[in-house]
Amino acid sequence: MIGIINYRMGNLRSVANALSFLGVDFLIIAQKEDFSRVHKLILPGVGAFGAGMQNLKELGYLPVLEEEVLERKKPILGICLGMQLFAEKSFEDGEHPGLGWIQGEVRKLETADPNLKVPHMGWNEARIRKDSPLFEGIAPATDYYFVHSYYLACDSEVVSSTCEYGLIFSASIEWKNIFGTQFHPEKSQDAGLTLLWNFATREMN
Repeated sequence: MIGIINYRMGNLRSVANALSFLGVDFLIIAQKEDFSRVHKLILPGVGAFGAGMQNLKELGYLPVLEEEVLERKKPILGICLGMQLFAEKSFEDGEHPGLGWIQGEVRKLETADPNLKVPHMGWNEARIRKDSPLFEGIAPATDYYFVHSYYLACDSEVVSSTCEYGLIFSASIEWKNIFGTQFHPEKSQDAGLTLLWNFATREMN
């Protein structure tokens, strides 16, 4: 069963709808005790980095996330803000510490091209940079739906796909049992649904 972590940061329902469409069993995690009932986790998110971390702290999720992901090695998929929270820190509205699972930092998406507006919103191509069970059955260059003003800057060995929008940034990451997408697979039609299906059904450790 997949656990979708509810920490009051949006897009939870769209992820749940996508899993329901795929016929994947899921549980919306609403309390600490729910984590032990699932074998994989999804951390969705839309909004500000600092608020996301604060909500995880207030809900008491930080220690249990450390235990489930780092000690028990449960696979986790972070989506958009969820992926960014894996970083060491973010510079969105000041400097904020993150979960620290991925060495890197969240920076503002800036471009010198006046035709490229920020937030980066809409369909854009992500190119696969390394083999990943997430992308099995998906073309090496595929369009996904993005909505973001910040991106995760991290070591290239962690990056599983990249996108170009004024600069080349990490569209997805993979490190051991930790996965993330800057784009929204739940809004990315067939390719996004395939990615979610892969996460739900394949061996991810």
